[in-house]
Amino acid sequence: MSHPQYLKQGSVIGITCPAGYVSEERVAPAVEVLQEWGFQVKTGKTVGKGAFYFAGTDSERLADLQDMLDDREVDAILMGRGGYGMSRLIDQLDFKGMIQKPKWICGFSDVTVLHNHLQNNFGMASLHSPMCGAFRSSTKDTDHIKNFRAALTGGALSYQTETSPFNRAGETEGILTGGNLSLLTHLIGSVSEVDTKGKILFIEDIDEYLYKMDRMLLTLKRAGKLDHIKGLIVGYLTQMQDTERPFGQTIEEIIYDKVKEYNYPVCFKFPCGHEDMNYTLSLGMKHKLTVNGSGGNLELIR
Repeated sequence: MSHPQYLKQGSVIGITCPAGYVSEERVAPAVEVLQEWGFQVKTGKTVGKGAFYFAGTDSERLADLQDMLDDREVDAILMGRGGYGMSRLIDQLDFKGMIQKPKWICGFSDVTVLHNHLQNNFGMASLHSPMCGAFRSSTKDTDHIKNFRAALTGGALSYQTETSPFNRAGETEGILTGGNLSLLTHLIGSVSEVDTKGKILFIEDIDEYLYKMDRMLLTLKRAGKLDHIKGLIVGYLTQMQDTERPFGQTIEEIIYDKVKEYNYPVCFKFPCGHEDMNYTLSLGMKHKLTVNGSGGNLELIR
């Protein structure tokens, strides 16, 4: 696995919206914060553009993201927001410019498609990170936003989690992969499919019914994606829903049930995903995971 160069004063961050619509007003605070950090910012044509649900038509979003990938001045690309739409573009993107001038891809949720495509096809690291809506004057000094800056600039990255009765103790090292569970299952069978063998897998999700979570986890398991991993990290499971007739298990029980026969460490309550406090993960890079009675610890190994 390789990673782009870390950013320094004067580095250029591009902002584009390959999925859902995001207003210029929502992007403006992110631009201000990034400029305060000493970066230059290029905003794409899809910022503030709308075509029903999306930030422009497929062709408009494709062209804007392609321009950012090809732009040799751009050192990182921050996505405006997630939602849905990246998988409508992924097979039409040309990554020649990205290979010649690697740049950090930053975002989460629907950006899971691009993260795993880069890892699976080009062995390239990327950042599972907050997107534009997270950067405001009231949040710029919070730990999770400063953590994003550290990930971009090569700072030390270490995370401590709370204890959970569903944790499974252990210690392991491996490349970190994963992202949004719905997208990971959506990608199975495609050229962007997640490769979990010998890796630490991270998952998170939002606004799903418990039975659908059970089905998605079974899909991963039946596809062999849980068999040979080094460890499992479970991020935020936000706004999980139950049916009128209860499913009968909590989301934690559903997940643990799928991995109970294995012996790798399992870490719940990781502060990453669809919540305000969303820490950045360096996907495609080697980490050390330790889970014990005090909780979990994840450390990036450089």
